[in-house]
Amino acid sequence: MRSEEKTAEVLVDSKIDVKTKLAILWAALVLCYAYADILSFFQPGIVEELLTGEIAGMEMSQGFLLGGAILMTVPIFMTVLSLLLKAKVNRLVNIIVGVFHACVLATTLLVPGDTWAYYAYFMTMEAVLIGLIVWHAWKWPVQAGIVAEGS
Repeated sequence: MRSEEKTAEVLVDSKIDVKTKLAILWAALVLCYAYADILSFFQPGIVEELLTGEIAGMEMSQGFLLGGAILMTVPIFMTVLSLLLKAKVNRLVNIIVGVFHACVLATTLLVPGDTWAYYAYFMTMEAVLIGLIVWHAWKWPVQAGIVAEGS
């Protein structure tokens, strides 16, 4: 060994498997959804409007709120399903649910009224996260294998 050689510590850049990436992306999306809604309460006039039982012309009925609850539990469950489902089904479910949530995000652009900067920011972050979910699911790594005849 030469006296001028030095050893250096190199940080390990660990690979993250697709299932974990997807679960983390879904969790981040849920947080964006939640914080966008929480910050909405600080927008002047929103709480007063909610207390009337209506917001942006939509009645806050049990059916409407149940629909919202179901819509938001889907990405919550996707954090778990992304880790538990087998790869083939996992990939398909993440693509389908991701595209569905992209459509939901697009329909929020149709809600009347001004879009505040914080909300536009969250919508942009949500679009990026949904795009990453669909992209990672679409690009799921494959491995060559032997397929038995008749399978």
